Amino acid sequence: MKSYQKLTTTQPAACRVEEEGAAPMPTGHGKLAPWWVGSGLLVAAVLLSTITVWVLRQVSGGWLGPTPPPKCLLVPESHRFDCYPERRVVVTQELCESRGCCFIQSPPPAEGKQGVPWCFYPPDFPSYTLESLNQTALGMVGLLVRREKAYYPRDIEKLRLNVEFETDTRLHIKITDAANPRYEVPLDVPRVMKRAENPIYSLNFSWDPFGVLLQRKATGTVLLNTTVAPLIFADQFLQISTSLPSKFLYGLGEHRGSLLHSLDWNTLTLWARDVSPTESFNLYGAHPFYLLMEEGGDAHGVFLLNSNAMEVALQPAPGLTWRTIGGVLDFYIFLGPDPNMVIQQYQQVIGFPAMPPLWALGFHLCRWGYGSSNETWQTVRAMRNYQIPQDAQWNDIDYMDGYRDFTLDSQKFASLPSLVEDLHKHGQRYVMILDPGISSTSPHGSYWPFDEGLRRGLFLNTTQGQPLIGQVWPGFTAFADFSNPDTHQWWLENLQHFYAHVPFDGLWIDMNEPSNFMDGSEDGCPPGEFDSPPYTPAVLGDSLSAKTVCASAKQKVSVHYNLHNLYGLMEAKATASALIKIRGKRPFIISRSTFPSQGRYSGHWLGDNRSQWKDMYYSIPGLLSFSLFGIPLVGADICGFSGSTSEELCTRWMQLGAFYPFARNHNTQNEKAQDPTAFSPAARTAMKDVLLTRYSLLPFLYTLFHRAHLQGDTVVRPLFFEFPWDAATWELDRQFLWGRSLLVTPVLEPGVDSVTGYVPQGTWYDFYTGSSVNSSGEMLKMSAPLEHLNLHIREGSILPTQKPGTTTEVTRGNPLRLIVALSSHATAWGDLFWDDGESLDTFEQGNYSYVVFNVTQNIFTSTVLHASTEATKVIIGTLSIFGVQKPPSKVLLNGQEKPFSYLDNQVLTVSDLGVSLSQGFSLQWL
Repeated sequence: MKSYQKLTTTQPAACRVEEEGAAPMPTGHGKLAPWWVGSGLLVAAVLLSTITVWVLRQVSGGWLGPTPPPKCLLVPESHRFDCYPERRVVVTQELCESRGCCFIQSPPPAEGKQGVPWCFYPPDFPSYTLESLNQTALGMVGLLVRREKAYYPRDIEKLRLNVEFETDTRLHIKITDAANPRYEVPLDVPRVMKRAENPIYSLNFSWDPFGVLLQRKATGTVLLNTTVAPLIFADQFLQISTSLPSKFLYGLGEHRGSLLHSLDWNTLTLWARDVSPTESFNLYGAHPFYLLMEEGGDAHGVFLLNSNAMEVALQPAPGLTWRTIGGVLDFYIFLGPDPNMVIQQYQQVIGFPAMPPLWALGFHLCRWGYGSSNETWQTVRAMRNYQIPQDAQWNDIDYMDGYRDFTLDSQKFASLPSLVEDLHKHGQRYVMILDPGISSTSPHGSYWPFDEGLRRGLFLNTTQGQPLIGQVWPGFTAFADFSNPDTHQWWLENLQHFYAHVPFDGLWIDMNEPSNFMDGSEDGCPPGEFDSPPYTPAVLGDSLSAKTVCASAKQKVSVHYNLHNLYGLMEAKATASALIKIRGKRPFIISRSTFPSQGRYSGHWLGDNRSQWKDMYYSIPGLLSFSLFGIPLVGADICGFSGSTSEELCTRWMQLGAFYPFARNHNTQNEKAQDPTAFSPAARTAMKDVLLTRYSLLPFLYTLFHRAHLQGDTVVRPLFFEFPWDAATWELDRQFLWGRSLLVTPVLEPGVDSVTGYVPQGTWYDFYTGSSVNSSGEMLKMSAPLEHLNLHIREGSILPTQKPGTTTEVTRGNPLRLIVALSSHATAWGDLFWDDGESLDTFEQGNYSYVVFNVTQNIFTSTVLHASTEATKVIIGTLSIFGVQKPPSKVLLNGQEKPFSYLDNQVLTVSDLGVSLSQGFSLQWL
C-alpha cells in the first residue's frame, strides 16, 4: 500500500490529465515521501511532535499508553485526520486500533473545543485504487476499487468516477457506486454539451491510493488534494478529505458565528433543525458550499451536491473532511478567479435568484402577540400617523383558529379582511404565516385541509404506511409531503380558499425543517438503519429525529432520511407556484429552512434571534453567508425576536436593519412593543430617518436585485469581494457593502457615539454630505451619535436614488436624484433597472427600462439601452456630483445653460432637471 502523497506538477507518480485531452495512462510510481513532508517547517513539526509525545509520556507517568509505531509519530498534530469521529464515545486505544488507525492521546482541549483527534489515519491506511481511466466527450470515466474492507458496514467495493470539464472555470467530479443506483438530489443542474476548451485549472490523479489533485494553472496553487486521508464509501458513510491552500474559508451553512470559519478542529453539521440560533449548533438550513480565499487574492468554491445528514470537519493543517451518510459524492468546483465570479459560477449550477417585487424591499412589520386584527390595525395607523415608511404588515400564528393552517380566528381576527382591504387602499401589503404541520385531530368533515390531504395520500407516512403524527402548534399534526406533485395542487387549493376571504400578498413559511415538538412521532421511531444509522453526524440532540420527524418516514420521492434537508425548499417551490397562479404577480415568500437553489423561490430570515447586542452583530455574518448561498433576499428580526429590547439597541438595530435586503421588525408575544411608534420622539425620529434613507436608495437596491437575478451578483457583500487583494478585508464582518458602491458601518455596541471601521484604499464620500475621505486602507474612527448611521459611497460610482415616500408605491412616482462619486480620474459609472415592480418576467419579456450613467471629462451622460412605458412616468430631478475639484463657471444640460450650486466640500448640485428617465441626456460642467 502506498503512502498518502502530495504530488506536484514535477512528480511522476500520478496520472496527469492534460487539457489537450489525450487519453491519460497510468505512469510508474517512484518511492514517494508522505504528503506532508514538503518543507523544512513541517519536518520540524514532525520532530517537535515526536519530542512532545515523549516528554508528555515522561511527565504523565505513562498515562498516554505505549509508544505508538514510528509511522504514527510521523504525522504532525495539525495533519491528523480523524479515524474515530463518533461523538459520545470515549475513544480507547483498543477501539482505535480495531480500525487499523494510530492512537496518540493529546492533552484535553478547552471546554467546548474538540481538539486534536486521538485516533487518526496512518499514512498506509487502505483506500481505493484507480484501476482504469478513459476519455469521454466531456472528460473522463474511471473505476475505483477497494481491496480491503473499511470499518463501516456495506462497504462499496467498486466506484465509478465521472469527471466533466464543464466550463473553463467549472469542474464536475462525481463518485458513486459502479454497480447499483443510489439516491441523488432531485435538483435541476445544467447539462453541458461539450468539453471546456481552455480550463484555468489542471487536474491530476494519484492512482494508488486514489486521490484528486486540482491546481490553478496561473499560480500553481493546489486547490484540492484528496490524498491526505483515505476515501471511504460505504452505504451509509461517505468520507473524503482534502488539504486547503489557506485558512480563509467561508460558507457551509446554516450556522451562527463569524463570517470566517475557524479551522481549529471545528466541525460544522448540516441537518435542518428548529433551534434558536446558537453558536456550534446545526440550524435551519443546509448549504454544503464553501468559498476559500487563496494567497494573492484569488478565490475558489466547492459545492457538494448531497442532501443527507452531513458534517464538515475543519482542521489547522489546513484541511477539510466531508462526511455524509447517504447519496453520492457529487462535487462542483468553481475557479473564479475572484470571489464575485465564484458565487456567479455557483449560481449557474443551482439557479439564479428570483426577482422580488419592489414592495418586498420596503419595510415590514410583524409581531407574535398582536392579539387581534384590530390591534394589528392600530399599529398600522400609528405608523401612518407618524409618517414612518411601511410596505407590509404581517401576522404570526395568532390569526389562526387553534393555530390551524388556512383558518381564521373569527373572534379576535374578524376584521382581518377589512384590514387587508385598508392596506391595499394605502398601497400596502399583507403577509401571513403558514406551517407545514396540518392538524389531525379535528372531527372528520370539519377541517378540509386534513381530510382532503388524507384522502389523497399527501402526508409523510410511517414505515407501516400510515400518516406520521407529530405535534406542533395546533397539537397533533400530519406533515405535508411536498416531494409529491399532487401535494402542490392540494396546497394551491387550500391557499385559494383562504385567499377568497383574506387576499394576502405574500407568505411566510415557518417550521419547515420540519419542526416537531416530539422526537420522531407520537409512537417514536422504529428500529432500523434510517433512524439508527451506523454513523450519526454531530447533530443537536444526537439523533436524526430530534425535534423533527423520523428519518424512516416515507415520502413520494424517497425516504425522509434523504429528503429532510430539502423539505423547506420543496415547500417554497410549491408555495411560489401557488402564489403565481393565485395572484399572477411575482411571489413573495420568506422561508426558515433552506437548501441550495432556494433563492429561485424564496428569501430567508435568520430565525428566532434574541434582543441582544451580540445577536445584532451575528446578523451581519448571517446576511453575508446567505449572499454566498444565492439567497440575496435575507434579513434578521430587527430589534430581536425574543427577550426585551432597549431603546438604544432598537435604534441601532433599526439603522442596521434598514440595510438588510429584507427589512422586518419582528417581536415575540408577552414582550413590550418594539415597532418605531413605541419609542420616544428622538428614537422614533432616528428610526424614521433611516427608513427614509433606505427608501431613497430603493432604485439602487432594486437594480442590485436585478443584477442578482440576471447573473448571480451579490446584493449585500463582504468587503473582500471588492478588495480581494487586500488581506486586511478577509476577516471583516462588522461592515458590509451594498453592491460595489455603498459601505455600511453600523454601531454594534452600547453606550458609544463613535464607531471604528475599515475604509479600503481609495476615495470614499460621505453619503449625506458628499465630503471625501481618502484612505490608504486603514481603520478609521467615525462619529456616530445615536441618530446617525455611517454610509460612504465608493469613488467611481453613480447611485440612482429617489425622493422617499412612506411606501414603495408612493416613492416610485417621485423624482430621481442621481449621486455621482467621482474617482481620482474624474470618472464614474452606474446603472438603473426600472419596471412596474411586480409583473412576472419583465426582463425576459422586454417590459423594462435599463439606463447606464457615465462620467468622463466633466460630462455626465445618461444612455437608455432599453426603454418601456414605465420610464416615461419618472423624472430625473437632481444631479449631485461629489468630488468636483474646481468651481465650475457654467453647467450645460443638452447644451443649454442651467443654474447650479457648488459647495466648499466640492459638491456640485444641479436641480430641477425635469428630464424623463426614458430620454437620454448629457450634462457638462466647465
